[in-house]
Amino acid sequence: MLALLDAGHEISLVVTQPDRKRSRGSGLSPSPVKAAAIERGLAVATPERAIEVADLVRSSGADLAIVVAFGQLLPKALLDSLPLGFLNLHFSLLPRWRGAAPVERAILADDPSTGVCVMLLDEGLDTGPVYARETTAIRNDESAGELTARLVTLGTELLLRTLPLVGVATPDPQTGEPQHASKLSVDEFRLDLMMPPDHNVRVVRAGNPRPGAWIETDGKRLKVLAANVVEGAFVPTLVQPAGKPEMPFASWKAGNRGTDPFVS
Repeated sequence: MLALLDAGHEISLVVTQPDRKRSRGSGLSPSPVKAAAIERGLAVATPERAIEVADLVRSSGADLAIVVAFGQLLPKALLDSLPLGFLNLHFSLLPRWRGAAPVERAILADDPSTGVCVMLLDEGLDTGPVYARETTAIRNDESAGELTARLVTLGTELLLRTLPLVGVATPDPQTGEPQHASKLSVDEFRLDLMMPPDHNVRVVRAGNPRPGAWIETDGKRLKVLAANVVEGAFVPTLVQPAGKPEMPFASWKAGNRGTDPFVS
């Protein structure tokens, strides 16, 4: 949003998620998008369901909508509400990793590369034709959070370069075998030390920052936030005990009086 404003584009309406509790014991707080939009003096709508703003979007005066990580499928009535449709910035090389967690699934699958796509939304799940794409290698020490941050930068630049093509060029249909990036579950990030060490390192990388790789020790969960393979063995480097801040694994190990789950 801010990149579009800084590039000289006019934003007539911002649609984002409703205010929600962001932490235990807190009241309702706006999404970061809403907070930034209000700071810039932009009109904001916060529907529970996207269809609720179809008329508002239609009457906004906008020609085109930009959608990034909205979290809902958009109905046809909304998609048809603007002359140039809805562009989506998606963090994968479509049709690989359509769905909710493309960055994490790419890391878990040990993909050597991923990328960003600017596509025209249709009623399917990330099935629309693609205007532009850019590829980047996945570093073998990169967490999902770090990779996402890089893809945001790449995607923002690609989006700004692509905007002049909308309504002029024809986007290309997706080709290749689709792969679904299903939502992440906490259970699938439980470390299994019977698996190869490099597999567990990928689980750690994909789970950082959310939902976090973990292992149970003395009835409590120990999150593993970073790890390496050292001499063929899985070695945590950064952990977070339940109810405590993150700390180097060596510090946790030195103060641990219970079972060490990493010692066979």
